[in-house]
Amino acid sequence: MSALTLTEQRIYRYIRDFVEETGRGPTRAEIAAGVGMKSRGTVQRYVQALAAAGLIEIDGQRWHGIRLKSAQVPVDARADAHPDLTGAEDWSLPLLGRIAAGQPIEAVADEQTLDLRLLGGANRYALRVRGESMIEAGILDGDTVIVEACEAARNGDIVVALIEGGEVTLKYYHPRPDGTVLLVPANARMEPMRFRADSVRVQGRVVGQLRLY
Repeated sequence: MSALTLTEQRIYRYIRDFVEETGRGPTRAEIAAGVGMKSRGTVQRYVQALAAAGLIEIDGQRWHGIRLKSAQVPVDARADAHPDLTGAEDWSLPLLGRIAAGQPIEAVADEQTLDLRLLGGANRYALRVRGESMIEAGILDGDTVIVEACEAARNGDIVVALIEGGEVTLKYYHPRPDGTVLLVPANARMEPMRFRADSVRVQGRVVGQLRLY
């Protein structure tokens, strides 16, 4: 059995104590309330992880269908001192449905979770944007872009480009047949920049974006 994270330990302990006190398994809503999580979808993910680790059984036909399966597992003391489960180990947000940006649509609740670890990776990093050259691509001053490190890009990619002389810029990448590269802003008030291909080094391409309000 692989080691449990602090969050998994805390949820396991809650389930164990609940079963000992009530004689039945808790519902997902009871677990969420008991450990301070807002999303039952996130709870379900951890419950499934505990089942995969062989610690509990899930009976999908019963509302209270969680049963302890193995002997008690020691719980790290830090799990009890970790009341905020939205910290470093819980990289998810509740995904509650869709919203129209055009014609209005019917509001339908669809509780899932959005795994923020999709933004990460061994070859990815974040950059804070300064300036307005990419505003028509929806990238505003102060936004954070997620960049995948690479040395080559496709025509039309938004790239981090290192220009000869040490300047770095975020632009659309357009290699030309004449051996030059156009770095094109997404701002009608700004002109494209043309460079010799050997004077531009691609350092990464944008794969995601974050914005806080």
